[in-house]
Amino acid sequence: MELNPSERIDMLYASNIKVIQSPEVFSFSLDAVLLANFARPPRKAKGKIVDLCAGNGAVALFLTDKTPAAITAVEIQPRLADMAQRSVQLNHLEGQVSVLPIAAQKVFDYISKDSVDTVTCNPPYFADLPQSRKNPNQYLAIARHEIAINLEEIVAISSGLLKTKGKLFLIQRPERFSELLELFPKYHLAVNEVRLVYPKAAKAANMVLIEAIKYGSKTGIKFLPPLTVYDQTGKYTQPIKEMLYGK
Repeated sequence: MELNPSERIDMLYASNIKVIQSPEVFSFSLDAVLLANFARPPRKAKGKIVDLCAGNGAVALFLTDKTPAAITAVEIQPRLADMAQRSVQLNHLEGQVSVLPIAAQKVFDYISKDSVDTVTCNPPYFADLPQSRKNPNQYLAIARHEIAINLEEIVAISSGLLKTKGKLFLIQRPERFSELLELFPKYHLAVNEVRLVYPKAAKAANMVLIEAIKYGSKTGIKFLPPLTVYDQTGKYTQPIKEMLYGK
C-alpha cells in the first residue's frame, strides 16, 4: 500500500487490523477502540451497520472483528475518507466495508431510512461556540468541534437510519449526557446501557459510552461497571490492554 507524505500504518493488535494514520489530519485514539469494543453489532451477514463521523475508518474496521454484517463508513472530509478507503483495501475488507465520502446529512440519498440494524458514532465532542478555541488545523477542528455536524443532527440521522429496535452506540463527553437525554426522546430513542470511562480511579469520568434503542423501553437504564484506563503507575489497566493487544 502506497502511503502519502506524513502517513503511517498503525495496528490494533487485538484484531490484527491495520489503519492508515496521519498526525497532519487525523489519528484514531482510544475512544475509537472503546466504542468498537462497546458496540454489539448484528452477527448476521445480512445485517447493516453505519458508522457516522468515521474519520479514517478506524471504528468501522475494528467492528469487522465482531460481525460479518455490511458496514458503511460515512466521512465528510475527502482526505480522511480516502485514508479510510485505502485502509479497507489494506485489510482486504472490500467485500464488507464501504466508504461514503459525503456529509452525514446527505446519507439518505444513499441509504434508505429505517433500514439499518446498528449505527455507531464517535462524534465531535465540542459545540461550535463563538468563544470556542479551535485547532488552527481545519481537519482537527472539524473532528473535534461541531463545525460540519452537531449532536442533534447526529441523533436525528441515526434514528432515521435505524430500524425499529435498531441500536445506536455513541461515545461522548459526560458533560453532554444530559443533552442527549433530552434529544433521544425527541427522535424515538431510549437509553438502554451506559458505561462511564475514567482516566484513573481517583479522577472524574472523561468519556461516556451509550447504547440507545429506537422505540426501546423508556425505563430500566443499565449502568455497566465503570472502565478505568490507567492504573496508579500510569500503565493501561488489564481491560484496556486486552482491547488493544488481545488476551
